[in-house]
Amino acid sequence: MPRLLMNLRNVPEDEAEEVEALMEANGISHYRTPPGPFGITAGGIWLRHDTEHARARSLLDDYQRDRQARSRAELEQARREGRAETWWSMARRNPLRVLVYLLLSLFILMVLFAPVLQLGRAVP
Repeated sequence: MPRLLMNLRNVPEDEAEEVEALMEANGISHYRTPPGPFGITAGGIWLRHDTEHARARSLLDDYQRDRQARSRAELEQARREGRAETWWSMARRNPLRVLVYLLLSLFILMVLFAPVLQLGRAVP
């Protein structure tokens, strides 16, 4: 019976491809389902045989540990070199987007706090 190994929601394409290559390299029979047309399902990597799940899960856990360490090292290197994206670099690159988000945030705060600010006023 097939068993889900990995949900692909918010998974970068390169990671999904690396996981598939890892399964193929270790002879684990699997297949990939695409995301649904309306974004309800994200797709996934499935094992064809439930009996391979423990070994596949162990391989996946090792892979994810290595990928996390590699990603953190790359981020730290980018920070040291000044290449890591910061809030300010994003604001310089997309000033209109940042302005819209700030205005939207202020509007939401005003709507939320409007009833509180009205408490001090007399009710006719």
